[in-house]
Amino acid sequence: MNCHDIASMIDHTLLKPEATPRDVDALVTEGVDLGVYSVCVSPSMLPIDARGLKVATVCGFPAGAHTSQMKAAEAAESVQRGADEIDMVINLGWAKAGQWDLVHHDIEAVRTAVPALTILKVIIESAALSDEEIIEACRVSVAGGADFVKTSTGMHPAGGASPHAVSLIRSCVGDGMGVKASGGIRSLADALAMFAAGATRLGLSASAAILAECE
Repeated sequence: MNCHDIASMIDHTLLKPEATPRDVDALVTEGVDLGVYSVCVSPSMLPIDARGLKVATVCGFPAGAHTSQMKAAEAAESVQRGADEIDMVINLGWAKAGQWDLVHHDIEAVRTAVPALTILKVIIESAALSDEEIIEACRVSVAGGADFVKTSTGMHPAGGASPHAVSLIRSCVGDGMGVKASGGIRSLADALAMFAAGATRLGLSASAAILAECE
């Protein structure tokens, strides 16, 4: 993979709570210069002038413990304010309790709340789940209408993406669905390992440093 190929699969991300509008503007400028696919920002930053890049935002972030109604409303408002893609966090408490019907309903509520063309990524926080729980999370993500399964928020103390989790997700969802690796990807080697495991998108805050390694 060359630099252009890698850049075209990056969601250039800024989700720090202290980020300012000026920081977001700088993120977009850098993203355009790097040739990334999209910028991912907090919902309160919308709308933004993304200068031709896709706009992603998060929903129920970072804990995932919001009610399904709140997540649906947040996602719908974000789309009205210019988001092309929604990265929603599942309710980990429901997942750990084996309440997969509730997780499914949660995902379905967000899917129903946004237009069909809106890309929905479901963040399962894979580092906090067992392999069996990852498999179930993938199953309900597919059933709920997701376009991608995403590994992590990057905020959980259990950790972020791993090649093992990405490979397991890919094996569960098949070739026709997106897999996004996010959290703790800080080098070109990390990025290439995620692609090799089956990722089709990366969520990165270190995009510039990683792309500089492949020049």
